[in-house]
Amino acid sequence: MIKKSINLTAEGKKELEKELDELIKGRPAIAEKIATARAFGDLSENEEYSSARNEQKMAESRILEIQDILKSAKIIRGGKKTKVELGATVSLDMGGSKAEYTVVGPTEANPLEGKISNESPIGKALLGRKADEEFEFNGRKVKILEIK
Repeated sequence: MIKKSINLTAEGKKELEKELDELIKGRPAIAEKIATARAFGDLSENEEYSSARNEQKMAESRILEIQDILKSAKIIRGGKKTKVELGATVSLDMGGSKAEYTVVGPTEANPLEGKISNESPIGKALLGRKADEEFEFNGRKVKILEIK
């Protein structure tokens, strides 16, 4: 099976590495919760034990997921800023309201933080466009004001 590379900004890679480090450092605390809960006897009805085991499963799953992402990561760097591409920050006029987005890969997309995926509808509509270009998106007129 061929693995697809995952596009990440350098900032996104650092955030994942930080999360991975925190999860790994948290392993002993989870193990201690399990040991403490186990000391109370019957595990079949022990809510603390079940909760600690679930926490351990979620942490280990996320550790594996982050490690896999980092192994497949391709760091995206901003280019010449003449057109919208991965890693570019774009200032837009969207039908009279201003917005600024950074185009990132789907792994680190977070619209609430102004990070949109290159695979999202607006991300796809922006890719390859130039500053001052106008286009229609979801019935609204959009103009690219600046590419950073």
